[in-house]
Amino acid sequence: MIGDPCGVGPEVVAKAWAQGDLHACCRPLLIGSAHAMRTAVAQSGLGLKVRGIDAPERLTGRRDVIEILDSGALDPADITPGADSAACGRASATWLDEADALARSGRLQATVMAPISSVAMKSAGVLDRVVQIKPGRSYLLLASGALRIAHLTDHVPLREVSQLITARLIASSLRQLDAALRQWGIAAPRIGVAGFNPHAAGPEDEEQIAPGVKRARASGVDATGPISPDTVFRQCVEGRFDLVLAMYHDQGHIAIKTAAFAGNVAIVVGPPYPHVTVAHGTAYDIVGRGIADHTMIRNAILTAGSLAEGRAFPQLH
Repeated sequence: MIGDPCGVGPEVVAKAWAQGDLHACCRPLLIGSAHAMRTAVAQSGLGLKVRGIDAPERLTGRRDVIEILDSGALDPADITPGADSAACGRASATWLDEADALARSGRLQATVMAPISSVAMKSAGVLDRVVQIKPGRSYLLLASGALRIAHLTDHVPLREVSQLITARLIASSLRQLDAALRQWGIAAPRIGVAGFNPHAAGPEDEEQIAPGVKRARASGVDATGPISPDTVFRQCVEGRFDLVLAMYHDQGHIAIKTAAFAGNVAIVVGPPYPHVTVAHGTAYDIVGRGIADHTMIRNAILTAGSLAEGRAFPQLH
């Protein structure tokens, strides 16, 4: 999905397509505004054509032609580059729904969401159409190289996190993450579990996290923890684990954005298909200048293609 057309989404998607390596791992199809993509191609000086198609089955797979499914959800006159637009927020929701429906029907194997505007979608009353992170059902996973971090909780005030950490949730999340990693091509996943308190020494660690890890291990998950949160991420970088389960948003985000901000990707574990997105926003201040960095969206597409085929996480550069 091309992202909000008022932002840099169309530009970075076009640049990623022009780099020429996407088709080696997947058959990419865009969903969104063909007009926005033609504008982005022209502004970026890319030698690509944009072709509208009406179904994924009509993909030709040509590398020099951007193929896009445009259902007419957005009037090009409603695109206001560099500013929030309720019309574009509404269109973004429609495109996300279209991508989800195609993936759930098996016509797409994975989806990628370019940067959206939460302000535009909220003004249109459709922000709930973005896949929500709900402990026990879905999890945010950030990946950059060897460092991969899933979050037990996401946008939750710290004072509430303690109450959400239960042995039952720890065990169920580890089982769900283990199943996802196996489906993506990691045959025997190793998961490190971060503690909640310094040195993983506190009531949450001893009374909830440790018993939860024990339950997960009893069901066949290779999980270890709780491990002191000031060392577990380094251990993942060094190859001891395939994934770390962090307890809250900043615990995981700070680690991955410190290790490698540029190029990291975000994956939502929960939908029955890989759903990947980027860690940056619409960058309204540079829209139309042709200088937006496409590294994250390129890596997101390559990751989605690799996970969908069960080839595990790709080696990105």
